[in-house]
Amino acid sequence: MDVVVGRIAKAHGIRGELAVDVRTDSPEERFKIGAALTTKLRDGSKRELTIAAAREHSGRLLVRFEEVLTRDVAETLRGALLLVDTESLPPTGDPEEFYDHELAGLRAELLDGTVVGKVVEVAHSPAGELLELDVDGREVLVPFVRAIVPTVDIAGGRVVLDPPEGLLDA
Repeated sequence: MDVVVGRIAKAHGIRGELAVDVRTDSPEERFKIGAALTTKLRDGSKRELTIAAAREHSGRLLVRFEEVLTRDVAETLRGALLLVDTESLPPTGDPEEFYDHELAGLRAELLDGTVVGKVVEVAHSPAGELLELDVDGREVLVPFVRAIVPTVDIAGGRVVLDPPEGLLDA
């Protein structure tokens, strides 16, 4: 199974460098020189790319891949997801930290055990992480904060919610 560690936002400059929105807590490991990433292009096709260089710039990471030598080639990668195999991910080492793929598919229930839905994915926004839930076929976004999600039980296959009134009714 693959997990997203970044998304290519746009080409930068004329030599094929790419601006990447990072979606990993360890960019120094995922984007180190020589690391191989799978790119999932907008058309669904996949391609392996190797990191040639990476540097911070204006809140994004600028990445150069060995296989991308021109701006024209870089433009074809706009919007692509950068993936790594979940088996290559080290343990988080913190019981309060989770990989997105560990949360997807978990049952969402209230404090009293009432099942309200299922976690579809984790959405990353500038304001923080949101759990996207499927609640009776509706998409509901829940802030992934301790006050609203007091329990994450990976082994038990569930997240426990204590939502403010009306949050799940949206």
